[in-house]
Amino acid sequence: MSFPKTRLRRLRRNAIFRRMVAETVLTPDNLIMPLFVVPGTGVNKPIKSMPGNAQRSVDTLVEEARAVEQAGVPAIILFGIPSHKDANGSEAYAADSIVARAIEGIKKARLDLCVVTDVCMCEYTDHGHCGAIKTNRDGVPDVDNDSTLELLAKEAVAHARAGADMVAPSDMMDGRVGAIRNALDEAGFSEMPIMAYSAKYASAFYGPFRDAAESPPQFGDRSSYQMNPTNAREAMREIALDIEEGADIVMVKPALAYLYIIARVSERFDVPIAAYHVSGEFSMVKAAAANGWIDEKRAALEILTSIRRAGAQLILTYWAKDAAHWLNKT
Repeated sequence: MSFPKTRLRRLRRNAIFRRMVAETVLTPDNLIMPLFVVPGTGVNKPIKSMPGNAQRSVDTLVEEARAVEQAGVPAIILFGIPSHKDANGSEAYAADSIVARAIEGIKKARLDLCVVTDVCMCEYTDHGHCGAIKTNRDGVPDVDNDSTLELLAKEAVAHARAGADMVAPSDMMDGRVGAIRNALDEAGFSEMPIMAYSAKYASAFYGPFRDAAESPPQFGDRSSYQMNPTNAREAMREIALDIEEGADIVMVKPALAYLYIIARVSERFDVPIAAYHVSGEFSMVKAAAANGWIDEKRAALEILTSIRRAGAQLILTYWAKDAAHWLNKT
């Protein structure tokens, strides 16, 4: 037997040894901070179900973005909540949309941040679904895939024209990466990268986000276009198709409940991988910490490290700013 010659505890004996032989390293460069922008001025409205997060008007969002930058986080992703919603989500692709104004404000402030924009329709439609609605052959209203592609392409181009550094389609329509890639190229934005929500599951963990983005579906759910949580092989097909259509980064969402999917993607595909640590996964820890049941900092860093260990280079997380401070102090 190898014991006592082989003692794995030798390299766990102190913090220096543990750092030296760490197999997975989490740094602020791995993090992306989601931010929610709303019309008005001076708005800083806390999101009750997501402690520490808020809906912000452009002026206060720019200040929060500055704090994110100063913490060492390299990127933010913007979600817009418009003043007006309609069936086709026209505010999503308006030249003066709330997201466009936020991009312009951040760029004017000369912040050293990569500005990513969420490209979807759910925040902008009065029905809360991710695209245009038509009645299907069963007589049930549902999102029409192909007409939605045109809307998403317009939204992506509008964000690019406003100065976004990257677009991130989150709708899960078939063919949307190709449609957006073609539209961006035709509009002169061939260098604009696409981070595709490639394997986005119809998850129960999105609940608090609905409060933040004011986007709950007014009928039915999103199971006809988001992925069935039972499926893993289908995720590989979705990701392969998005890469073929021009995705530069692929994403798995949610992250914590789908670490196995992230690992499979990492083993199979040679592209950068993002994972979205979603609102429900975040808020559960927040609630437990508020009750004294768990150490928030330790739990948060353990969760983020697990996502990194599974193979994600980029992690979208509501802990991004806090985690960057914690990591810089360790």
